[in-house]
Amino acid sequence: MIELAAVQAARERIRDVAVRTPLIRLHAEEAAAEIYLKLETLQPIGSFKIRGAASAILSASAADRAAGLVTASAGNMAQGVAWMARALGLPATIAVPEHAPEAKLAAIRRLGGSILRLPYDDWWNAIVTSRVDGASGLFIHPVSDPLVMAGNGTIGLEILEDLPDPDAVVIPYGGGGLTAGIASVVRAMSPGTRIITAEPETGAALAAAKAAGGPADVAYQASFVDGAGSRRVLDTMWPIVAPLVDEALAIPIADAAAAVRTLAERARVIAEGAGALAPAAALAGRAGTGTTRRPSRVVCVVSGGNINLSTLAGILQGGAG
Repeated sequence: MIELAAVQAARERIRDVAVRTPLIRLHAEEAAAEIYLKLETLQPIGSFKIRGAASAILSASAADRAAGLVTASAGNMAQGVAWMARALGLPATIAVPEHAPEAKLAAIRRLGGSILRLPYDDWWNAIVTSRVDGASGLFIHPVSDPLVMAGNGTIGLEILEDLPDPDAVVIPYGGGGLTAGIASVVRAMSPGTRIITAEPETGAALAAAKAAGGPADVAYQASFVDGAGSRRVLDTMWPIVAPLVDEALAIPIADAAAAVRTLAERARVIAEGAGALAPAAALAGRAGTGTTRRPSRVVCVVSGGNINLSTLAGILQGGAG
């Protein structure tokens, strides 16, 4: 669990970098719950990852950063690290999996980052070992660095300031750093709020771990939901997230695509696949319905909006991603 004081310190550290994003109501009459969207799509890089990247990088000394920055990311943490490297006048090397979407790769290049494509297994090993072979510089772990998680936790502070004591907060789950940060804050400040995670069915490692009582390998299949899901919960993250998460949901890819359409049509929000997972869960009635007195108030973290335009066009025309 990340201490509340660490999250509050991170908020001050990243104040001039990250945007305080709005919490808006999604008017979906067919949904049983009141759905609220935390729009991390409005960050400078179109993703929440700027928070954790800035928190970790600004905490490092100039000497530690001198050789440049390195990370392993499917795209959004890559942009966060590249953004900070450019601001600090440093080189950035980004290891990406083979299936990383072109929209995210183009953004890395635009920010001046150097891309190193790796087979998925080699890329995942870089995350497990916290190193990228052949790259020199300060490695910024995209998930398990406590400073990264503290930066992510600032989302939780903002949610509870705008909507005290929601019934549930639904968080897309990739490596667990976003969940650990937000859930730590919610547990400390609103202990009655349920924490629900959402993963694509094609890589629902946390759902499998919750069922098995510990990390278990799952069959992973790449999809347009490239920023969430994996073949296994990181062993280092399991003891952190296990006591924080009340329920882990596996979301069908078709439901994620439908949520992308709904967000575009109803809220004029462009979400990537991972960013649509939490709304997909809420729209399907899987995050709470409430009582006869009032419907549940469900906050959905829309984690990012970096989706290939060709993929978005296909989904908006009725495709499944």
